[in-house]
Amino acid sequence: MSPDIRKLYYITSIRNVPSIMKYGILSHRRAQAIGHEDISMTVVQERRASKKVPNGYALHEYANLYFDAHNPMLSSMRDKNSTICVLEIDSAILELPDVVINDRNEVSDYARFFPSPNGLTNLNFDLIYNKYWNHDDPIEAMRYKSIKCAEVLVPDSLPANYITGAIVYSERAKSQLANSGFTGPIDINPSLFF
Repeated sequence: MSPDIRKLYYITSIRNVPSIMKYGILSHRRAQAIGHEDISMTVVQERRASKKVPNGYALHEYANLYFDAHNPMLSSMRDKNSTICVLEIDSAILELPDVVINDRNEVSDYARFFPSPNGLTNLNFDLIYNKYWNHDDPIEAMRYKSIKCAEVLVPDSLPANYITGAIVYSERAKSQLANSGFTGPIDINPSLFF
């Protein structure tokens, strides 16, 4: 059974917020056409570049959102906590045409893709929303980590009007985000970060 999903999340550099407010959250391919700070891991993007969503587009043609921002990607950016933010996205996007969800990190060989919103029933929300992805068995730890990164994939771009707020690590990050022109509510929540 799917939980009551009210928000989805997009992790980005605060420097990208002005263009996001202007153009929306763009797919990786579209973002390459405008100046932005890419905070993604190069090795992950190289793997994503060769992936295609079954019956859909290339993976880089989708804007990707997380069900839970407290995940391995955010963990990998601990050194950037003061310069990144998590944008909160209205879950109404799950009803948009051609939106796809996956049950784990899409570069996994085991990732499955489903049309939204019906495919939500195929996701393991106990593991997605679990605070951590540790396990004594290394194989299970890898599986947990992958499932924790389940995503919502929106073709091409997601308009900025679906952004409902933002979460930052510190007062300093909040000031930077407010100075970037972001006018939505900004919460400081260091426990979300690592």
